[in-house]
Amino acid sequence: MRSLCVRFFIFRRYKTISKESLINEEIRAKEVRLLDVDGQQLGIVSIQDALAKAAEHNLDLVNISPNAVPPVCRIMDYGKFRYEQQKKEKEAKKKQKTMEVKEIRLGIFTEFHDLETKATTAAKFLQNGDKVKINMRLRGREMGYVDKGKESMLKFGEMLSEYGNVEKNPILEGRNMSMTITPKSEKEKEKAAKAARLAAKAAEEAAKAAESESTQTQE
Repeated sequence: MRSLCVRFFIFRRYKTISKESLINEEIRAKEVRLLDVDGQQLGIVSIQDALAKAAEHNLDLVNISPNAVPPVCRIMDYGKFRYEQQKKEKEAKKKQKTMEVKEIRLGIFTEFHDLETKATTAAKFLQNGDKVKINMRLRGREMGYVDKGKESMLKFGEMLSEYGNVEKNPILEGRNMSMTITPKSEKEKEKAAKAARLAAKAAEEAAKAAESESTQTQE
């Protein structure tokens, strides 16, 4: 009966996760390092014994570390494993956000107050993980103030330095000038936050030292 069970087990076929993720009879190694369902090591055994052990539990033998010598195989419910893996992949895709390119239009003589308002809008886009493309259309005699336009754009980029990095400096193409800003990565955000905390701490310590020195002077 056991022999029949093992034979039936060997002929079960499943699609593999990848070329490296072999299961059951697809595993060609003569010996494997075997892990049980709970991940506990059962030592190095022959592939036949590993398959038989998996068959005893009516489960699958999965090669989880093909590059190891010998390869590491684990006894598991492969169907359940694939289902959970696919479920995680779907959830990860839902969480992934496609980066969009949002557009902000500036005038060559845009006032500082208006720049601040537009910068607030651009900051929201960047915080949401989108790129921001700054466009400026030069009309008529405004072509004589290209440097002024570049200055305004760079100033705008500085106003957003907390939220993004200038990916492409102002470029003039015909009568259109543009600049692209990309959102900061999580690592950059953490680094900036750490720098801000250190700066705040240093300022606090400097204020305390100044206060202490002032008190001693008065005494």
